[in-house]
Amino acid sequence: MTTVDWKLLEELTQAPGAPGHEHEVRKIMEREIQKYTSEMVSDSLGGIFGIKKGAVDSPRVLVAGHMDEVSFMITRISKEGYLSFTALGGWWSQVLLSQPFEVYTTSGRAIHGVIGSTPPHNLTPEERTKVYPMNKMFLDIGARDEEEVRSWGIREGCVMIPYSPYRELEGGHRLLSKAFDNRLGCSMSLEVLKELHKEDLPNTLIAGATTQEEVGLRGAQTSAVLTEPDAFFAIDVSAAGDNPGAKDAFGYLGKGVLIRILDRTMITQPRMRDYLLDTVESLGIPYQIFVSQGGTDSGKVHLSGKGVPSATLGVCGRYIHSHTTIVDREDVEALKLFATELVRRFDNSTFQSLIYR
Repeated sequence: MTTVDWKLLEELTQAPGAPGHEHEVRKIMEREIQKYTSEMVSDSLGGIFGIKKGAVDSPRVLVAGHMDEVSFMITRISKEGYLSFTALGGWWSQVLLSQPFEVYTTSGRAIHGVIGSTPPHNLTPEERTKVYPMNKMFLDIGARDEEEVRSWGIREGCVMIPYSPYRELEGGHRLLSKAFDNRLGCSMSLEVLKELHKEDLPNTLIAGATTQEEVGLRGAQTSAVLTEPDAFFAIDVSAAGDNPGAKDAFGYLGKGVLIRILDRTMITQPRMRDYLLDTVESLGIPYQIFVSQGGTDSGKVHLSGKGVPSATLGVCGRYIHSHTTIVDREDVEALKLFATELVRRFDNSTFQSLIYR
């Protein structure tokens, strides 16, 4: 199986990158892209891409993850020093109480805190059965009052990021960290560029990452205008459905790459679906068909220009959109091989077979 730069993946997951605040992740992307190409472009929202040019008039193939992670923004500071917040991305309030976060100050310094919770001793039997609403939660950073909070460089508009170290789980087959959604996609776009940068490709490869996916696929729209792709492969992490109690769900850890055929933002065109299936089956890579209630950057990119044949591929992760996600190493390795080969084979005849006239 192919080799993955696990240290780079760890570095990417641990960098803070709230929607609209992806600059620390962007620094890593820029550093890595420069190793494999001298041509790099960026849109005004911060999306960043390396370009490896192919022959004149060859199709332009965009491969991208997104840099942002689900997080929160500070909206109010109480006189007592507690911080109110609002969600950036999709959260379920039940996963938040007593969880640790880092608040990033105006100077970029990280300050630890925890979302407050009431001990069971102080709750009535009825209160113990209720899901606590997010709009009543607060972050406690140990401050004595509002003045102290502000003296530390925290103000309204600062962001708070889940605190969750990168860990290899027992047996070495699976990994646990924050932000696999979607630093894994960022990592994979870099892996594709790294793998192919010395090859003569039948296309122009554009590899990198977008911004603000978690708040409405915003960066995908500006990145599509910038890069003008003929085809697009979004690489993302989708919700696993193999936890106890799940029935008829999609996505099992260790069962291979995901090929998404439908979500709320895009229907994968049959011709693109067949190209994905023909490729993955010819390589003997384990794969899973995936249907989702969510959406990915493909939802915006496929609507750009006259329409862009697009697909979303990736792996499943347990517990996404929370503090921690578990992914499978072999799934990730298979994903790199799959994504690389999709680009390697994508010539003008492939492109012509995907479009309608």
